[in-house]
Amino acid sequence: MGKHCLCVQIGEQKLYHFIETNLAREYSVSTSRKPPSCIENSHGTPTGLHEVADKIGAGAPAGMVFVGRQPTGRFWTQLSGPENIPNLITTRILRLRGLEPGRNTGPGCDSYDRYIYLHGTNHPERLGTPASAGCVLLSDEDMIALFEHVPEGSLVWIE
Repeated sequence: MGKHCLCVQIGEQKLYHFIETNLAREYSVSTSRKPPSCIENSHGTPTGLHEVADKIGAGAPAGMVFVGRQPTGRFWTQLSGPENIPNLITTRILRLRGLEPGRNTGPGCDSYDRYIYLHGTNHPERLGTPASAGCVLLSDEDMIALFEHVPEGSLVWIE
């Protein structure tokens, strides 16, 4: 299997998946509503070089809601209106670890400690616009496809 790299373009609200030097797929995403930021509690999508540290949710059905990185047994499509208002973590999780000390790893700026993920969303209609609290959101179907192809340790560049 070739080397995988993900590139998140905040300005375009796109994620590009490269295998070796070839573009394998392009995804519409949502990044943070707030400006990009690596600072703890900023609710901004962190920039810079990251890696896929953990893959969580293999085999979970599309639309499964996760809390604390655990499947709840509930699907966002079955939740009542008020329960579906916030962005929920659905389907799969790719947890990111920053690789740039003092920028996105270390005290006060650590992407891993901030629980920054690529994950499915209960608001696919918002994809293509900034809508998250710092994570990178994909449709449930796109999240499954990405999850199945990207191994742990893959590089993720966010700009």
